[in-house]
Amino acid sequence: MSASKLALLVSFALASAPALAQEGPAAEDRYALSIGTGIIAVPSYEGSDDTILIPEFVVRGRVAGFAFYSRGPALFFDLVRDEGRSSGIEIGAGPAAAIRVDRVLNIRDRQVRALGELDPAIELGGFVSVSKTGVVTSAYDFITARVTYTRDVAGAHDSFVVQPAIEYGTPLSRRTFVGATVTAEYVGNGFGNYYYNVSPAGSAASGLSAFQDAGSGWKRVGGAVVLTRALTGDLLKGLSAVGVAGYYRMLGDVARSPIVAEAGDADQFVAGLGFVYSF
Repeated sequence: MSASKLALLVSFALASAPALAQEGPAAEDRYALSIGTGIIAVPSYEGSDDTILIPEFVVRGRVAGFAFYSRGPALFFDLVRDEGRSSGIEIGAGPAAAIRVDRVLNIRDRQVRALGELDPAIELGGFVSVSKTGVVTSAYDFITARVTYTRDVAGAHDSFVVQPAIEYGTPLSRRTFVGATVTAEYVGNGFGNYYYNVSPAGSAASGLSAFQDAGSGWKRVGGAVVLTRALTGDLLKGLSAVGVAGYYRMLGDVARSPIVAEAGDADQFVAGLGFVYSF
């Protein structure tokens, strides 16, 4: 992963595509692997109104019923084995890890750049999830509810992030899959202070208003849609093309921060195209 790519913490970006696609028919396989790459258009930092194009790399697999997958800069390892329960309900839980380099590199806005570069954060934690297959359209459509908690252990923002998410996906055929994700993020006091406060010295250097009220609270909410179309084979094996489009909105004190309200925009858009190969 490039450093600029890691600045994106959009869990519903290109990484959602293979992750969603393999919750359907591919869940029958106890051994599976999908890898993918593509190009995605994202804000240069969370809350920016400048768009950049960056590469995206994704991986998802299953070994003896244990799943692992990436979402943006995060990796998840499900330690609850997929037993293929007849009820179609699966419980997931395990560790999660992410690296955050928001405002470390590739800051396009000159005022935000004048505030100085920040240190990367390494966030460790875990997740729990509940999935149900065979919901509406077929035996293979699914809905998943998941909550992830991570905390910075590198001494950057030195705080936590809680991310609830709901995903729905359905194969339209063995070659076509559509899905949608809705997600939000709640952050601790240290996170808001680190990324969105502007000190008096920073205000003098950048021309942005001073702001000391970011703190804890809901940072953003949004969602995305994804379309996957198999080019060779089907959704289980072979090469697929993937398209993703998403929107999220910065909230609360974060949205009121001059880093967003003056230099950026509370409305955030992402879009990507890529390819995924499933073995």
